[in-house]
Amino acid sequence: MSQITASVGGVTVPGSVGARLDRMPITPLHRRLTAVIGVGLFFDTFENNLSGTIGKVLQSDFAFGTTSLKLVLASAFVGQFVGSLTLGRIADRFGRRRAFLINLGIYSVCSLLGAVSPSAAWLIVARFLAGVGIGAEQALSDCYLADVLPARKRGRFIAWAYTLAFCGVPAVGFAALWLVPLSPLGVAGWRWLFVLGALGSAVVWILRRQLIESPRWLATAGRTAEAERLVERMEAEAAGRGLPLERPAAEQPVPDSRLRDVFGPGMLRRTLVLWLFCVLSVVGYYGFGALAPQIVAAKGYGIVAGLGFTALSFLGYPVGSALALPVVDRVERRTLVALSATAMLLAGLSFGYADSAALIVVCGFAYTLFSNVFSSVSHVYLSEQYPTAIRATASGAAYSLSKLSAAALPFALIPVLDAHGAGALFAVIAAAMGLLAVTVLTLGERTTGVPVK
Repeated sequence: MSQITASVGGVTVPGSVGARLDRMPITPLHRRLTAVIGVGLFFDTFENNLSGTIGKVLQSDFAFGTTSLKLVLASAFVGQFVGSLTLGRIADRFGRRRAFLINLGIYSVCSLLGAVSPSAAWLIVARFLAGVGIGAEQALSDCYLADVLPARKRGRFIAWAYTLAFCGVPAVGFAALWLVPLSPLGVAGWRWLFVLGALGSAVVWILRRQLIESPRWLATAGRTAEAERLVERMEAEAAGRGLPLERPAAEQPVPDSRLRDVFGPGMLRRTLVLWLFCVLSVVGYYGFGALAPQIVAAKGYGIVAGLGFTALSFLGYPVGSALALPVVDRVERRTLVALSATAMLLAGLSFGYADSAALIVVCGFAYTLFSNVFSSVSHVYLSEQYPTAIRATASGAAYSLSKLSAAALPFALIPVLDAHGAGALFAVIAAAMGLLAVTVLTLGERTTGVPVK
C-alpha cells in the first residue's frame, strides 16, 4: 500500500494516514470505539451532576452553611480545571490511550474517598481530586473521536457517544431519588452514589485498555509504522465486510504545530472565540444542572420532591442528544450551536417563572433537551478546531476555562437566586447564552464535513 508523504520543516510527515482515515466507511471497530468512549463519558456526566443533585442532602447531613455548599459544588470543577490542563498535555505528548487510563484511575480512587468522607472538609478535598481525574475526559474523548472517525460521519458518531454519556444525568437523578431516603447496609444513601461512580469508572478503565491508539497521533509523533498497521487493520476490516473503500484524497502538507501557535495569526480569533464560548456555555449548561435542586427548593418544594422534579427534568438530556443525531452533520455546526443556545434561553426563562409542579417538570425537560442538542454539537465543534499535534492540549486549555467558570457558578448564581429568585437567575443565564449565540454565529469558523489536520 503506497504512502503519501510530504516534507514539512525538514521532517517527512505521513500524509496518507489522515486521508485514509477520512475516506473510511463506518466499521464495527468505529462503533466499538464510540461505545467505549460514550460509556466513559457517562461517568463524566454522572460526576458533574452528582454534587449539585444531592447538594441539599449534603447540606442537611453535614449541617454546613451556604459557603460550605458553594465549596462542595465548586471543588470538583476546580479539580477539573487542573485536570484539563495537565492531562491534555499528557495526551499530546504520550498518547490518547495512556491519558484515558490515568484520568479514569484517579477518578475511581478519589470517588471512593468521597464515599467515606467524615466531614465537609474531607468531602471538598475528595471532590477536588476526583475532578482532577475526570477533568480531561470530555476534551480527550472529543479529540480521540475526531482523530479516528471519518470526516463525513464525525459529527453523528460523536453525538452518539454523548447520547450514551448524557444518560448519566437522569441516572444520577433517579439513583439519588432511590438511594437518598435509604441507608443500605447501614450506610447513608448518598455515599452509595459515590461508590457507584467509582465502581463504574473502574469497569470502564478495564474496557479502555482495549482501545487502539489514535493513528493520527502516532503519525504526528513519528511512530509511522504503528500508525500504518492500525490503518491497514481498519481497511482490512472494511474490505472483509464488503464495505466500499474510496481512493484517499491527496492531503495538503500540514505544518508543524506548537502550542503557542494558538495565539498566532491563523488561530488567534478561533482561540478567543472558543475560550469565550467555553466560559459562557457553562453558565447555561451547568447553571441548570448544578443548581436545579436549589431552584426547586427556592420555589417551596422539599428535598425528596425536588429530587423527583430534577430527575424527571434530567430525562431531557439523553433525548436532546438523540435529537442531535440526524442534524449534526447536515446543519452547519455554528448555526446549530446558536439555534440551540437561543432555545435554552427561552426554556430557561420559562422554567424560572414556572409556578406549578407540572410546569416545572415540562420547562425543565425542555431546557435539558435543548441544552443537550447544544452540548452534543458543541463537543463536535470544539473537537474540529486544532491540528492533531496540539489538539488535546489546546482543547484542554479551552475546556479548563469552562471548568473554572463552572467552579465560580455557585458563588455567582446562588446569591442571585437567594436575593432575587429563579426568574432573575435565569435572566443572567439567558444573557450569557444570547451573547454566546451571537459570538459563535458571527465570528466562529465553519467546520461541518471539513477534515481535521
